[in-house]
Amino acid sequence: MSYPWEDWDHITKIDPDKDLADGETFEDVCETGTDALEIGGTLDITEEKMERVIEATAKYDVPIYQEPSNPGVVIDDDALDGYLIPTVFNASDSFWITGAHKEWVRIEDGLDWDRTHTEAYIVLNPESSVAEYTDADTDQSAEDVASFARVAEKMFGQKIIYVEYSGTYGDPEKVGAAHDALDEATLFYGVFFFKQKTAYEMGQHADAVVVGNLLHDEGVDAVRETVEGAKDATAELVAE
Repeated sequence: MSYPWEDWDHITKIDPDKDLADGETFEDVCETGTDALEIGGTLDITEEKMERVIEATAKYDVPIYQEPSNPGVVIDDDALDGYLIPTVFNASDSFWITGAHKEWVRIEDGLDWDRTHTEAYIVLNPESSVAEYTDADTDQSAEDVASFARVAEKMFGQKIIYVEYSGTYGDPEKVGAAHDALDEATLFYGVFFFKQKTAYEMGQHADAVVVGNLLHDEGVDAVRETVEGAKDATAELVAE
């Protein structure tokens, strides 16, 4: 079975609690060349904020996935291509491994399983909101990261492994170790990219790069540069 994210090089994550850069629109975001949009954030997320972004992006020809931070903000909307549900493999609090997921299933009547997929998060920036929110053990070696990735794929059947460095660049060795540990799963790498070069560098280690805060802080031109960097990295690997 094939999955749409197997062909993605670049994903733009939109935080519903944050504004776009001055003068920019969601149409501008969708025209950056990004392969998909993830709608989600860690703090102060509500159904209303989620619905606002989904409605604003649904009219453009870019796949939209919701990445809910908790069961209470999941939106049932036909405009969504699906749901990408984080499960944090190095969380110290088991609520973020299976607890939140159990609550979603408990309160949701008629869950759309065909459009619901999980992301096996490995959170590695101790200063990020998601690390604090999930009480993640971020002190992981490259060997540890590779082992988490292999456990996620082989023991738990995860199709997406997500190395999360939100707020910092991260360690290419650890990202590369995760990628080398996988056979078929897709490796996402999430970070605040500062320039095209960094997207290119990490695009050589991950299958798809995920850009988030850069959109809100620097704007669509900066995002477009990372799209180019990620796709250049993929093109070079294919040529090899």
